[in-house]
Amino acid sequence: MKIIDNLNDLDQSKHHILHPEDSFEDDLIYQLKSDPTVRVLDQINIQIAEWIKLSNPKVTFSKGALQDEVRKFLKKKGGQFGNWVYYPWNNSIVRILPEDEFIQVRTIRNKYKITEEEQQILRTKKIGIIGLSVGQSVALGLAIERVFGELVIADFDHLELGNMNRIRTSLVNLGVKKTTIVKREIAEIDPYLKVTVFEEGLHDDNMEEFFCEDGTLDLLIEECDNIKMKIQCRLMAKSLGIPVLMDTSDRGMLDIERFDLDSKLPLFNGKLKEFGSESGLLDNFEKKQKQILGAILDFDKLSKRAQESIGEIGKSITNWPQLASSVIMGGGICTHLSREILLGQKIKSGRFYVDLDEIVK
Repeated sequence: MKIIDNLNDLDQSKHHILHPEDSFEDDLIYQLKSDPTVRVLDQINIQIAEWIKLSNPKVTFSKGALQDEVRKFLKKKGGQFGNWVYYPWNNSIVRILPEDEFIQVRTIRNKYKITEEEQQILRTKKIGIIGLSVGQSVALGLAIERVFGELVIADFDHLELGNMNRIRTSLVNLGVKKTTIVKREIAEIDPYLKVTVFEEGLHDDNMEEFFCEDGTLDLLIEECDNIKMKIQCRLMAKSLGIPVLMDTSDRGMLDIERFDLDSKLPLFNGKLKEFGSESGLLDNFEKKQKQILGAILDFDKLSKRAQESIGEIGKSITNWPQLASSVIMGGGICTHLSREILLGQKIKSGRFYVDLDEIVK
């Protein structure tokens, strides 16, 4: 008997974690597995074998002995052990371990670099990301290391071919919202992670919701192009005591603003002091936007090629150039610092440069 008449009746915008112990969901699993158009991936035995090995680190199992242990495990737990995840966008259903066992196996190679206690702390954290170019690399790094329990992402844009010089994704995603792409990629890495999407980007009407809905953000990673929004989101973060990270993908330029530790810390670590009080930064903004951008970027400290590129915007190029190597490195740096900040490590405010050209000279 069909539970649903059409698979399209399921919400196509998200993945679905299905639990066999629930009779409705078990019937839906059966319907999906019976549908010849649905790709079924059942590798639960391999996952159980991994879990058995990590639970017995002092034991060296032969291939046959490990298979015997898996059979014993399934006999004890029952043939329906595990959950199934249905991904509507690629019409696939995948069998995975229950949440606790899944997390234990997926993060075992983190262990001691990230302790179990730290992993549990990170599981409770909520991170916001504004802008999904560098932000996409950060989001995936955070998800792979499991540095959050919930990720809130905001970007109004769709993927264009020109984005693919720095965003790791597939051509099949052209025209798809960047938020949708990131949410799907994370769901395919770890379906138990929560990702909340603001697909219209961030604006005055949803700013408070982004920062505070269902609990205040523990950390903000700001990677948007809009200069006014860079200021607005910092004013909000400062008022709420939320630390901010920003990677600028030139010379490994990184800004750390610990508003959680210092409520009087000036925006951008004081780069905008010449423009007067922070409450007046947005007054007559269009008239001083270029000067504010120059102050934020600290033009004289940009790489020579970045300086030359800025002069070409509106002439031979339309926007600030970014390279995949810089974006990927920025994603890694922000992931590392996010983890350290959320675990209470002594990370100070300031502007820093991880300039590979200087390091290897």
